[in-house]
Amino acid sequence: MNTWIKKRDDEKKVEIRVATFGTEGGVTEYQVMLSLTDPKLPFPEQLSNLQQAYEALVYEELPHDARAVFRRYYLSDAANQADLVRAYEVERELCALSLTQQAPLNGTKVALWAYLQTGITTKTTEGGLLKATHGAYTHYWLGGSFNRALNSEYQTRILLNDYIMRLMEEGCKLAENAVRTWLYVQNVDVNYSGVVKARREVFITQGLTEKTHYIASTGIEGRHEDPKVLVQMDAYAIKGLQPGQIQYLYAPTHLNPTYEYGVTFERGVAITYGDRRHVFISGTASIDNRGEILYPQDVLRQAERMVENIQALLSEAGATLDDVVQSVTYLRDPADYAVVRAFLDERYPTLSNHIVLAPVCRPGWLIETECFAITPSGDRHFAPL
Repeated sequence: MNTWIKKRDDEKKVEIRVATFGTEGGVTEYQVMLSLTDPKLPFPEQLSNLQQAYEALVYEELPHDARAVFRRYYLSDAANQADLVRAYEVERELCALSLTQQAPLNGTKVALWAYLQTGITTKTTEGGLLKATHGAYTHYWLGGSFNRALNSEYQTRILLNDYIMRLMEEGCKLAENAVRTWLYVQNVDVNYSGVVKARREVFITQGLTEKTHYIASTGIEGRHEDPKVLVQMDAYAIKGLQPGQIQYLYAPTHLNPTYEYGVTFERGVAITYGDRRHVFISGTASIDNRGEILYPQDVLRQAERMVENIQALLSEAGATLDDVVQSVTYLRDPADYAVVRAFLDERYPTLSNHIVLAPVCRPGWLIETECFAITPSGDRHFAPL
């Protein structure tokens, strides 16, 4: 079951939130969200405090066999900060790593999401995927993939085709095994159309169409430290799933199919194991079931509709907001931070959430949230996680 820890390290000026899910004799999962509380500190000190708090948590409080499968840093100025993060990470345990410029909107310079599990073995594949194995399943994490092709369309095409090849080397296919992608786009208002075109065309070659299914995804503003990198990608795939374990989420009373407005991703996906269910909700905004943006220019009403849409998607998978173990909220305008932070804190005080600066893929959307939930609604016909 889910349990929560929320605490502050006053010496390090770090807030720590940990969501834990485990079953007797099974894998225990930890979603760790760390943020700074003092924006006045210079970046090296903020990063050092964050890392020390993370290490103290992992090595002193979590089980000795808890291993990170994925870490993502949210940075305020990637060009000046990424090298310091990478210098730290090269000395740490094996882990898929993602760095993106999406400034924490509490005024600090860096925040961290880390995903850890017990009882797993990890290694890096020849194709550079983090391979995590336990029982009947193999999980593949990709972090921070990029290239420097001519434009966003070509970069996305190369990213996806390269990912397809990496999966093939492991006996996997994009259509059968890929569960979740994140696409971070520099200047999303200009470059997202190239991402959309390339993704649609590559998906067709892999048998992913409106008549089959797509992949849960977030496509959002995010900047690499190299200005020539217009698109970077993180991804997650699973090998060993049986028919019936994957459920795509639609919430047709609240949302329309994405292909109706020209994009190709699933609103959400649920993976049912023998002892739990994972629910991945894609980036979700204030939209109705005709594909129209609701409440233009009103970030608070957009936030309310956004959460309503997320609840509808979660409900299809037998989950609620109480089951959410990790979420990220993206704002286009940093001036909206105070009202959105107050809204979330008042309505959903247990929601583990980072709020970062990241324009959504349609300018009229002022706010978007993605999340990950875990429920005990497993099915004994399937192997446990």
